[in-house]
Amino acid sequence: YSKILQLCIRSKSLKSGQLIHSRLIIDGFPQNARLKTSLISFYSKIGDIGSARKVFDEMSERSLVAWSTLISGYCKCGDDVEALRVFASMHCAGIRANQFTYGSALSACTRLSCSESGNQVHCRVEKSRFVNNLFVQSALVDFHAKCGKIEDSRSVFESMERRDSVSWNVLIGGYAARRLTRNAMLTFCLMLREGILPDSFTFGNLLKCTTHGDEGLSKVGAIHGYVSKFGFGSHEFVIGCLVDAYVKCRSLATAHLLYSSLNEVDVVSCTALIKGYASEGVNLEKALLLFLEVHKETSTDEMLLCSMLGICAKAASLWLGKQIHATLVKCCHLHHDMAMSNSLIGMYSKSGGIEDAGLVFDEMPIRNVVSWTSLIAGCGMHGRGREALRLLSEMERERLEPNGVTLVSLLSACDHGGFTARAWEFIRTAVDGRGIELGPKHFACLADTLARAGYMDEAYDLACEFPGSESERASVLGSILGACSTYGNTKLGRIVAGSLFRLEPEKRTNYVVMAGIYAGAGLWNDATEMMRKKFRGEVKVPGHSCL
Repeated sequence: YSKILQLCIRSKSLKSGQLIHSRLIIDGFPQNARLKTSLISFYSKIGDIGSARKVFDEMSERSLVAWSTLISGYCKCGDDVEALRVFASMHCAGIRANQFTYGSALSACTRLSCSESGNQVHCRVEKSRFVNNLFVQSALVDFHAKCGKIEDSRSVFESMERRDSVSWNVLIGGYAARRLTRNAMLTFCLMLREGILPDSFTFGNLLKCTTHGDEGLSKVGAIHGYVSKFGFGSHEFVIGCLVDAYVKCRSLATAHLLYSSLNEVDVVSCTALIKGYASEGVNLEKALLLFLEVHKETSTDEMLLCSMLGICAKAASLWLGKQIHATLVKCCHLHHDMAMSNSLIGMYSKSGGIEDAGLVFDEMPIRNVVSWTSLIAGCGMHGRGREALRLLSEMERERLEPNGVTLVSLLSACDHGGFTARAWEFIRTAVDGRGIELGPKHFACLADTLARAGYMDEAYDLACEFPGSESERASVLGSILGACSTYGNTKLGRIVAGSLFRLEPEKRTNYVVMAGIYAGAGLWNDATEMMRKKFRGEVKVPGHSCL
């Protein structure tokens, strides 16, 4: 019967296993401990942990294997809390754990980030004969590293008499989880010095901790060299990790080249590449072709569809967004999925379909702050300031606190709707009542609102205290210069333009706007001089006609 149950596990046949269980009861083997343990193993591995527990509770005598199998079953089913409860009950029953029991208990503590329980398990390991067991020691290194105690992890690692590739991978993975790139690379070099060959998990862990930008790109390039050197240049998992790493470093051309080298369509790599295209806002056609290729070859997941909605929002493609929405409905991905619904609201808002965004919002059974903020931002984009304010009132009635992003959306709505007083009110309430820390975007929105309403001196004072970067400050000053043109404020316009010329000397738009302000005031000589400055150092090609 045990061998038949093993066949049922391999074929994942729950019904066949249940028939064997019934036959065991009929044939009079209800108290056979070995068969009971096989049944626990079958139910645990097939995913029916409730039946496994029922068989376990019916056992009059429970062996170490039975306890370990049940604990492992709870871990595999994701119920780590119950796994630790069973482990504690086993200890109370006087059953001594083996290396597999300790491994399961430590993996449960790691996933729960439960340092206290993990430390207790560690103490029991120290008192047992498995203190120098390679499997248990690797589990301890993993536990301490992923719970944030990297020094303890390193201490256990250093105390190991023997280390294999798993031990090294676990420590490198711990450094990767803490974004300690330099430590991970140094550990990798030490691993090579000790003659341990890396595997796919080694490279996967190393690529996880690479940083963004040029520095990160150089590290990814170095790791890529090791990948080729050790013969993993065609390994699909490693290629997928490389694609993701290059995308994070904004090297989309290299990422696409690597993705093209894959023999089969990989949803994870494709999703990473599409997310890269979406964030950069470039090669949207390539992203669409990738999506169509994956959609044709295999089933799409939520991450991929969310990325495609981001592409639609960037391209303001309402038609394509509706097609993705239809795919979501057909694949039943939308059922009570809050993240997906929020992405749809954002897509419809940015693509001109604010009514459709409202319909998606109304159909959501549960809404979070992101849901409300996305629709408020959409209303602001479409000039529906009053509707945005109404949504804020409804949001507060549902006892949801607006955050910094919500405040930016509200200020933007007030900016486009001309609600200057409400903008000041939101700022005061956010700082005094809600403790929201104001950032560059808040200052920019408020300054633009004041400038559009004619309060240009106040807007300029705010711009002088602006905490953002030079490019962000230039953007705010540009809005004020535009308001000076609208209201004919030559004096302030000259001051603001002087600041802009220092920040953006190559931007011609500022010279054109200032020339328009001078022309509006009748200062034609100044306007002519400003236009000369615009084309300083350049030879303007005279216009001509072929007629």
